[in-house]
Amino acid sequence: MKKIENKIMLITYANTLGGSLAQLERVLAQYFPGAFGGIHILPFFPSSGDQGFAVIRYDIVDPRFGTWDDVDRLGQQYYLMADFMLNHISIRSEEFRDYMHRGDVSPFREMFIHWDTFWPGGEPSEEELNTLYRRKAGGPYRTFVRDDGKTVRLWNTFFEEQIDINPYAAPTQKYYQNNLGLLASHVPLVRFDAFAYASKRPGTSCFFVEPDIWNILEIGMEPLRKAGAEMLPEIHEKYTIQMKMAERGHWVYDFALPMLLLHGLHFGRADCLIHWLNICPRKQFTTLDTHDGIGLVDAEGLLTGDEIDATQEIVDALTADIRPCLPFPSVVRVPGKPVQRYQMMTTYYSALGCDDRAYLLARAIQFFSPGIPQVYYVGVLAGENDVEELRTNPDPRAVNRHPFTEQEIAASVQRPIVRRLQALMRLRNTCPAFNGDICVKTGGDNSKLTITWTNSACSITLCADLADKSFCITERRGESYIEHFCQPA
Repeated sequence: MKKIENKIMLITYANTLGGSLAQLERVLAQYFPGAFGGIHILPFFPSSGDQGFAVIRYDIVDPRFGTWDDVDRLGQQYYLMADFMLNHISIRSEEFRDYMHRGDVSPFREMFIHWDTFWPGGEPSEEELNTLYRRKAGGPYRTFVRDDGKTVRLWNTFFEEQIDINPYAAPTQKYYQNNLGLLASHVPLVRFDAFAYASKRPGTSCFFVEPDIWNILEIGMEPLRKAGAEMLPEIHEKYTIQMKMAERGHWVYDFALPMLLLHGLHFGRADCLIHWLNICPRKQFTTLDTHDGIGLVDAEGLLTGDEIDATQEIVDALTADIRPCLPFPSVVRVPGKPVQRYQMMTTYYSALGCDDRAYLLARAIQFFSPGIPQVYYVGVLAGENDVEELRTNPDPRAVNRHPFTEQEIAASVQRPIVRRLQALMRLRNTCPAFNGDICVKTGGDNSKLTITWTNSACSITLCADLADKSFCITERRGESYIEHFCQPA
């Protein structure tokens, strides 16, 4: 099993680059040599919904995708990350089915959070309900009828197939120990999906509640530490939460970068981006695109509300063809704020108007930013929005989840933008300067920036202009200088 390296990580489902884990291995070797050092394989376990995130069990690989042998074979070539849901479990899981069948005598009863007993008065007050950080209308619960005829209301933050679990309950902690220990025997990095929602206390937002969240993190980290694995928490909120995690030495996501780059490229401004690159955590994974949308809340405070809105309006105009197909907007109810849009549903390439120059520059800046870059599989192929899929799929995130056949991959890698992107990725993976120190500064006016990495006698510099989308990369090794990827004005 390979350990974490400072090389680009691919984000992909087990079946969206070829159809299975075995095909993924072959596709990467044939079409993407040297492009990736790691892979985040999105949930590859038996699941009842949310494209893998309603996990039924973690001990086997979904037979449609392969086996643990396939995972381990990939793990010998790439460092891997797998998902674990601290906050919820599938309603089709053995644990939940046992509780529905046996009721109060089930050993898993305390694993689930009963809405009526969670609140001191049996129900939240209007103020308490309005304080909750909610991802859907109404209260975050779902009503079930057990086999004994009793009706129970259980905490349900997200989708119908996912039921929340109590991290303090003994059966939950045993569930964590067994499954996290197993995952850590196959991968060096585990992503805690929807981590911030695991902290619930009456009278709070029930989202990243302190100090509760740190206690829950310790519960989840215990089996990982025993196995020598590390953890990456998935949290979408204002960037300051990532800073708090980073201050305690944890890996974090740079979820602010996607909006900062969209704003910079659409308005020809580098100032907000430069500010962030100089203060952002260094122990992080950078993203532009993921299996979900492009987050808006993550850049709050780094961009003003007006700047976020203006960027969003441009992206909406560029992706107007998908608006009639979107079944509903993705919104979040944040305490103390009006209901707001949470994320934009689009590929990153489409968010930039399918402009090859802007897209390659965006990736160059991402690869030069502090942290380890992640590239989503659709982004690797500069994929456009899948409008046809949206016509029949009720999930708006399907616009950015097109499964590529090998024939489609073979055709896509011949496109000039994809070929240039792969060459840029190989440079990022092989230049030793990226393991050194970074210097970020303005390039002379508000549209320009310069990023330099230096490691002993090796350095590499990106000079870019966000207004005309030009850039040049210069590498120094000893006394020799090499110019890469010059994209003229």
